Amino acid sequence: MYTPFDINEAVAQRREFVEEGLRTGSPVVGLRYKGGLLLFTVRRAQRKIYEIYDRQMFSAIGRQSDIENVRLAAIQTAHQEGFERSPDDVSLHRLVGFALSPTLKRAFGDPMYIPIVIRALFAELGKSAKNDVFVTLNYDGEYRQTQDVAVIAGTQIAEDRMLERLEGTDPDQSLHEALERALLAWAAGMREALRGGRGIKTREEEEESERFRLIEEADSERAFLRDELKTGTIEAAVLERDVRRESRFRLLTEKEFEPLQREYR
Repeated sequence: MYTPFDINEAVAQRREFVEEGLRTGSPVVGLRYKGGLLLFTVRRAQRKIYEIYDRQMFSAIGRQSDIENVRLAAIQTAHQEGFERSPDDVSLHRLVGFALSPTLKRAFGDPMYIPIVIRALFAELGKSAKNDVFVTLNYDGEYRQTQDVAVIAGTQIAEDRMLERLEGTDPDQSLHEALERALLAWAAGMREALRGGRGIKTREEEEESERFRLIEEADSERAFLRDELKTGTIEAAVLERDVRRESRFRLLTEKEFEPLQREYR
């Protein structure tokens, strides 16, 4: 028999376990721009941004196997909805609210399950700009919907720093302006996440210590970004409103990043 104290302690331990696994994950930024929606991050290895359906895309931080399982579940649910109903019925409201969120809540709340280590960001292109939405989904199944901007990072403080940098964002900005704002917001979140990760002991601690030193020594965000972009790769994708193809999803090319990267070399 579990007492209320046992349950609260178990939940706290599970939360600590998951948040430790998320802490130094590379943040993701979602922005609305004049031509549609943008998801932006800087990755080390595996690809991080994916199409889910014709008007939906997804990115996440966390344990890679959990990210892949959630991605596949989202794709399967979206295509099933599109087949059984219609493509217009595929929405993040149904996808997250009725399919993914209950699964994450069950995995987090049931001590017989290993909690899912993930924090995810979904974007959906509406029929008009006023219907565009971002949805952030947490490891405990809680989710939140926003319209113009959205972020996920390894800690709440990192997300707060990112949102501060995105205050006053113009939803009618150009794609280049959106990429620049997203990069600066990413840097603010990544620096904060790395600071917050100092107390964590991992097998990569010795390698990470050099990055922590650079954070302290960098006299500007530009210096931090210059170092990060030497080892990291910008990845971004858009959902474009004014195109004739059925799928609105497109991964941006390195050529489109070139003006942005040139500023931090």
